Amino acid sequence: MKRKILLPTLFVLLSFLPVLAVHAQSPLYLYTDNLANGFQDWSWAARNMENTSPVHSGSDSISVNATTYQGISFHQNDINTSLYTNLTFWANGGSTGGQGLAVYLSLDNTDLPALPLSAVLPTNTWQQYSLSLASLGAANVTNLARITFWMTNGSGAYYLDDIQLNPVSPPPLTHLGVDAHQTLRSADPRWFGLNTATWDGHLADSQTFPLVSQAGVMALRWPGGSTSDDNYHWAGDLSNNRNFINLATNLNAQSNSFVTVNYGTGTSNEAAAWVKFMFLTNHCAIGNWEIGNECYGTWETDNNSQPHDPYTYATRAAGYLALMKAAEPNIKIGIVVVPGEDSYSNNATHFAVNPRTRVTHYGWTPILFNTLSNLGVMPDFVIYHDYPQYTATGNTWEPNSPDCDPLLLQVADTPSAEWTDWASAAASLRQQITDYFGPAGTNIQLCVTENNSDAGAMGRQSTSVVNALYLADSMGQLMKTEFNSYVWWDLHNGSDTTGDFDPTLYGWRNNGDYGVLNSSNVPYPTYYAEKLMQSFVRPGDTILNASSDYLALSAYAARKADGALAMLVINKTPTNVINAQISLTNFVPGPAAILRSYGIQQDEATRTNGAASAQDIYTNNISVPAVFTNSFPAYTLTLLTFEPAASQLSAPVISSGQVVLDIQGQSGTPYVIQSSSDLTNWNSISTNMLNGTTLNVTNSIPPSSPAQFWRAVWMP
Repeated sequence: MKRKILLPTLFVLLSFLPVLAVHAQSPLYLYTDNLANGFQDWSWAARNMENTSPVHSGSDSISVNATTYQGISFHQNDINTSLYTNLTFWANGGSTGGQGLAVYLSLDNTDLPALPLSAVLPTNTWQQYSLSLASLGAANVTNLARITFWMTNGSGAYYLDDIQLNPVSPPPLTHLGVDAHQTLRSADPRWFGLNTATWDGHLADSQTFPLVSQAGVMALRWPGGSTSDDNYHWAGDLSNNRNFINLATNLNAQSNSFVTVNYGTGTSNEAAAWVKFMFLTNHCAIGNWEIGNECYGTWETDNNSQPHDPYTYATRAAGYLALMKAAEPNIKIGIVVVPGEDSYSNNATHFAVNPRTRVTHYGWTPILFNTLSNLGVMPDFVIYHDYPQYTATGNTWEPNSPDCDPLLLQVADTPSAEWTDWASAAASLRQQITDYFGPAGTNIQLCVTENNSDAGAMGRQSTSVVNALYLADSMGQLMKTEFNSYVWWDLHNGSDTTGDFDPTLYGWRNNGDYGVLNSSNVPYPTYYAEKLMQSFVRPGDTILNASSDYLALSAYAARKADGALAMLVINKTPTNVINAQISLTNFVPGPAAILRSYGIQQDEATRTNGAASAQDIYTNNISVPAVFTNSFPAYTLTLLTFEPAASQLSAPVISSGQVVLDIQGQSGTPYVIQSSSDLTNWNSISTNMLNGTTLNVTNSIPPSSPAQFWRAVWMP
């Protein structure tokens, strides 16, 4: 009871961990000894990407044998250039020399004007060139897609090496903000999900349940992605089904969990029988059921006469919905969709005319929605999967992998034509639901039941701290949309060495794995990210709108049901410690807060076989004076949980038999009124949630009662 809570905004400059020197941000390499960071070779000049002589550094360079107007071109999706200042590279004119070279960039499919080099290439000599992105017309854009070196005159061989985008220095002070009154939505328990699979031989291990429980998992998905459609028949897999049921039941996750029924090689009768098996035979009330996996994709097993066809899927899905609902009316059933009205145009036999725009579309989702609408059938939810990268097997150290650490950590919140940001995907799906189902479609929910950084061969990124940062960042962005589930792929997946292990990727493990646990139930960094997120937000809490003025430092916020405020800060830079000033609006913190963090420090403790506690999430209670300094370490998740400042209690009215108490505190915070006759033993009288900054509460006082003391306290 030290002060009234009247201040609307508090600025906090944080310093909980040692402040380290600020270094320059790491470059984004295009070519070192090979193409790096997911850049693809889109050249049309004769070239050799593995030329061994001459080289500027390392073992290889690019040799080009070109004539006028031929180019060397590198492509990558949607680079946000606000973190970079200039393009640098080394060039050598070879024995001929004198070639004229220009550079131009492309924004999506639009080529910008070419910028000629100030001089011709030197003969048999390496020279470095540096071109500002501003001079190239691409400073502070979000959609840089291509970098091209174009011969303007001359012919013959020349060489390129060590091509990179150089970074800007981080700001001396970054500004983060959150307004406790800017509520976006309430939390959904299905956000805390993990995929499980019938081929997981460690699902029933004694360590699995405790680890999954400690990670705060509240939803599971079964029986495992494409396996669901690939000749999987649940009745022949009773033992594994019971392992899943045991895990879901022990977690008390049945109502939040998802089961995917077999569409590709199964029947609606088989699906309905599975519902009965769960509900009636095993008393396991799985709340959410999906009809097939990624049925739009040619990688999915589909034995229908028209495979991967939205019209066929829709007509069959109507039968699944009817029989499964007849087996258990209370279940929710979802169908498989993709954003974009022209995505996955698999069959030109059918089409859909959008009722609002009158445009004809052949994409998967419009035909699916239009067919179901015409049949008078409506699903309970739609299912979306997203993997922003795909690496084909066997691309270790090769240019065909798209894996790129800095770009991965931008995709969740950067609008993209690839639908890798959750906001764009949600908006597209909701618009299509509205267009094809009309007002009745309002009740159709959006769900995500698979997400990870790469859907292909697993490499260094998957088991590094970068993937942990991506999980938290992806989850944080999704929570700001209307998606009502987030199910990470997956619990156990298996070790892989066929993915990308290029040295430009951060990490020290010599295997890839998309599980959060390895086959010995040893956690990867993604496990700790999942574990940390339960401390950020849980069902009953609300998501707030947080802001950051620096792309490489993301912030998310939640208001806890007990009135505390949580802020998750993600430093996406591999080398920079970033100082931040936090503006808390409509919330004043109390004198204490909890700091939790996971990042390079904990991952390095794992590498060096440090103590188990050093490998886990770091937790510390910290004091919160009015102004204090902090820095956010490189590649680290930092969660700050602020308790609300103390309330002030007064008694404006005291009369025989009652007392009117005036609580002054923070909106959205519950305060417990307690009474005592000796200032030692306190009895709780009532819990009162403040919708504003004040609340009057009347309490009775028996005439014979001794003198009473009253207080209002916040109790988490």
